[in-house]
Amino acid sequence: MRAWIPNILRAALLAVLIAFLVSPDLFDPLLKPLVQDNAPAIYNQGSLLTLTLLHLRTVAIATTGAILVAVTLAILVTRSFGAEFLPLSRSLVNIGQTFPPVAVLALAVPILGFGEKPTLVALFLYGLLPIFENTLTGLTTLPPSMMEAARGAGMTDRQRLFKVELPLAMPVILAGIRLSVVISLATATIGSTVAAKTLGEVIIAGLQSNNIAFVLQGGLIVGALAVLIYDGFSAIERVLARRAGLSARA
Repeated sequence: MRAWIPNILRAALLAVLIAFLVSPDLFDPLLKPLVQDNAPAIYNQGSLLTLTLLHLRTVAIATTGAILVAVTLAILVTRSFGAEFLPLSRSLVNIGQTFPPVAVLALAVPILGFGEKPTLVALFLYGLLPIFENTLTGLTTLPPSMMEAARGAGMTDRQRLFKVELPLAMPVILAGIRLSVVISLATATIGSTVAAKTLGEVIIAGLQSNNIAFVLQGGLIVGALAVLIYDGFSAIERVLARRAGLSARA
């Protein structure tokens, strides 16, 4: 019975989140004590559901770009012909962690203008490092016996990469992607400072009007999304890790 408790809690959290996004007025009595005078308790300057979907879209686009670049770089530097580029690759992926997202936005806005594009640049740069490092770790810590078996079977370098290395390293790679997504979910809120459509709008509106209810609901939606997505990726990682373990023993 205890094993089911976390799943029940996750299902309850998902149900509450969907209910709040679809019918936020149902939660008005809970948030009303947090506002002063006759201020609205539920964000009323746009649709929470629409902002949530746009927030997720921005994170998905930026993360997809980061995955393509980071995984490609990690594969390159783990090949014999690209090993010398490892220091340079590490320097490149560290750029996003060196510059705060706010600084990236400030530099990107004069070039790209206001809106979603500067936010995508900031999230893309910020998401590179965990994906790159985890992919590098996954590809360089594979069981030597598996690699020797693949070579003994006459596989080409390309076949070993796609049929052996990447499948075995996938749980570690996915852990990096999970971390990148969770970081991006929180960081994306600052995109609203440059007119990007994210849940940061709700938080900023609350700060400007001294409305704690707005700040709370914006933060809680982002937090709930982060928890659910984190758990979803973790579940996939466990399945892939079991499969990789079975393949290694076989």
